[in-house]
Amino acid sequence: MQMCVLVRSPGWVSRRRLLEQKLSDLHKCTNLSHIKQVHAQILKADLHQDPHTAPKLIAAFSLCRQMALAVNVFDQVQEPNVHLYNTMIRAYIQNSQSSQAFAAFFDMQVNGVDPDNFTHPFLLKACSGKNWLRVVQMVHAHIEKFGFCSDIFVPNSLIDTYSKCGLVGVSEAMKVFMVMDERDIVSWNSMIGGLAKAGELSDARRLFDEMPERDAVSWNSILDGYVKARKMDEAFALFERMPQRNVVSWSTLVSGYSKVGDMEMARMMFDKMPFKNLVTWTIIISGYAQKGLLKEAIMLYDQMEKAGLKPDNGAIISILSACAESGLIALGKKVHASIERISFKCSTPVSNALLDMYAKCGDFNEAYRVFDGIAKKDLISWNSMLQGLAMHGHGEKALQLFSRMEKARIRPDKVTFIGVLCACTHAGFVEKGLHAFHTMEREYGIVPEIEHYGCMIDLLGRGKRLREAFRLVHSMPMEPNAVIWGTLLGACRMHNDLELAKEALDQLVKLDPSDPGNFSVVSNMYAAAGDWENMANVRLQMRSIGVQKPSGASSIEVDDEVHEFTVFDRVHPNSNDIYRMINRLGEDLKQVDTSSTSISVLPLE
Repeated sequence: MQMCVLVRSPGWVSRRRLLEQKLSDLHKCTNLSHIKQVHAQILKADLHQDPHTAPKLIAAFSLCRQMALAVNVFDQVQEPNVHLYNTMIRAYIQNSQSSQAFAAFFDMQVNGVDPDNFTHPFLLKACSGKNWLRVVQMVHAHIEKFGFCSDIFVPNSLIDTYSKCGLVGVSEAMKVFMVMDERDIVSWNSMIGGLAKAGELSDARRLFDEMPERDAVSWNSILDGYVKARKMDEAFALFERMPQRNVVSWSTLVSGYSKVGDMEMARMMFDKMPFKNLVTWTIIISGYAQKGLLKEAIMLYDQMEKAGLKPDNGAIISILSACAESGLIALGKKVHASIERISFKCSTPVSNALLDMYAKCGDFNEAYRVFDGIAKKDLISWNSMLQGLAMHGHGEKALQLFSRMEKARIRPDKVTFIGVLCACTHAGFVEKGLHAFHTMEREYGIVPEIEHYGCMIDLLGRGKRLREAFRLVHSMPMEPNAVIWGTLLGACRMHNDLELAKEALDQLVKLDPSDPGNFSVVSNMYAAAGDWENMANVRLQMRSIGVQKPSGASSIEVDDEVHEFTVFDRVHPNSNDIYRMINRLGEDLKQVDTSSTSISVLPLE
């Protein structure tokens, strides 16, 4: 008799299988607690030296910015292979540790491990900027030595990295591009993008026209080049030709028109966009803010919030920067209110942008509140507060803040000392300014740049030490520019020193003969001294060069709107009412003091 036996499938799964499942996606994990648990299981299973497991663990720790743990995993492998070294190099670069990445590369060579076609592209990601050109050339030589140029991924990385190293780098990138046996669309796009960013638009356009096929990146790269060069007619013509336009294309054009101040075109393009993202909204709001058009900026900000878009770090920083630049504190406060309403977790850069906005707009109660609330103040936090105090004439408070900064052991940089010197200038602290100027190099190793010399010359000039200021100009290790001589000319006007003013004017004519303001300063000084002959000579010199002083302009914010006026201005829609009020004020002033000299009422300047 055959018996039927029920067989149950096992309810357990091998621990090894469970571990393998956890390891499969370990390199993408960002939960540090989970990674540490898996690490413990790896050690228990004696898999810490496995060539496939160790790289996954290093990648995971790298994503969590735990490089000490990643290095510990690497050090436990007795014979690391090229894949493990590549993973370690990549981890260092992801965590902005470029020098350690190259140290790992050199260690790799010492241990006799040859690089592969992934090694050098990883290293190249650490190189960006003119200062890295020599290093990129060294890596390039290594690539040629090992013969990796046949892998298109490697020369493409070289072109991209060279293009970030200034004009010389772009020239080197072009050499790589020209000798490539095979080029894909990435090769063309990288080269066109590099040329466009370097301002070599004619070469970029030539390559663009020669491309065997183009994608959205190709069109957007050349479009961005025209926009950055402020060639908006060419940019618009190219935009019209584009077979497909994505949100990047539209945003680039909106940004371009905003930057050249053509907000009418910027708004028209913005309104026509089939789809708007947070970046586009940020561009148009910042554009209106920079132009001082508060009502439009606030209206669009409200619309953005109604559309359900919550600003991120980039949007907040961009809008607040525009507010700081134009002085639109009302919009800045609105952004701040939004941050508090949605309980936005402010990073230090966002807090710094808020601080900078309040400081530049002169609201120091709010500026101090933001400053004191920053849990992790960085150098930018201190510099923003210090410069805000300095530019608004609070010299004593600025210097007190600098003392606090030193006590907190925050090492100042060149920007800090520009703020300190400006504070001394506005407060008239000549000796303190001289002390700070000499201290910056002696105690902090910061070599004075032309901006620091400019501050010192302004300080000495305002402090009636004109001869000393001129001696400093002549002793500068760099050639004085028009700003330096203009500062001296202003100081000469302040203290009515015609002899030195003439010297400053002669230098300014050599550097910038088209600026009529310099001639007017000296001409007015001669007129004030009653030297009509020399005043006439300056006027003749001005006429012979062919320069004419433009009308002065004044601006005022009324009812959340900035109004600008020039001499004999009739453009403003309320100009008749404005002039009527000015004349009425003039009559009232005459009645207050009838014994005073008659008041001559001029059109508003």
